[in-house]
Amino acid sequence: MEVKLDKRYPVPVDATRAWQVLRDIEAVATCMPGAQITERVDANRYRGTVKTKVGPATASFGGEIEVIEIDADHRRIRLNARGADKGGSSASMNLTASLEPADGTRSVLVGSASVVVNGKFAQFGGRLMVQVSDAILAEFAANFAATAQARAGSPSSNAPVKARQLNALAIAWNVVKSWFTGLFSRHA
Repeated sequence: MEVKLDKRYPVPVDATRAWQVLRDIEAVATCMPGAQITERVDANRYRGTVKTKVGPATASFGGEIEVIEIDADHRRIRLNARGADKGGSSASMNLTASLEPADGTRSVLVGSASVVVNGKFAQFGGRLMVQVSDAILAEFAANFAATAQARAGSPSSNAPVKARQLNALAIAWNVVKSWFTGLFSRHA
C-alpha cells in the first residue's frame, strides 16, 4: 500500500536557523516519534529503529536511512528510508523536506513523502494509513519546531530536544472516531 503526503508546517524560527536542524540528520531523527539512529554507516547512510505501540501491539522497525541530497542553497534534504519488523511488515519512504522563509522570524517546513507499507500494517487501508501518517508527521513537526526554537535561543547548543514517544493509542482512537463520524454522516 502506498501513501503520498504533501505537508506544510509553521516553524517559529527563521529559515536560516531552522536549516541548522534540518541538515543535521541525527537531530531530525530525534524529532520523529519513536525513532532512534543506532549507527552511522558512512557519510550518507545510517541505521536505526522506529518503535510504535498501538494498544497491546508493539512494532519495532529496524532499517536504514540514505541521504540522497543536502542542498544548502535551497535548504532542502532528500532521504530514502526502508525497514522491516520481525512480524513480517516492511516499509519504505522517499522524503523531500525543505524550509521556506515566512517572514523575518518564522519559516515553513515543507515536506513531500511517498510511503509504501507491506504486511500486517498495510491491512489498515488507505484512509487509516493517511490519518495515522498525518498524526505522526504533526508530532514530528512540533518536535522539529521545538528543537529549532531551542537551538535558536541558545546558539551554542547543538543538542536536539528529546522527542516524545509516539502516542499511537491516541492516534488510533482519533482514526476510529473519524471513521464512525464519516460513517454516520454519510447515512444521515
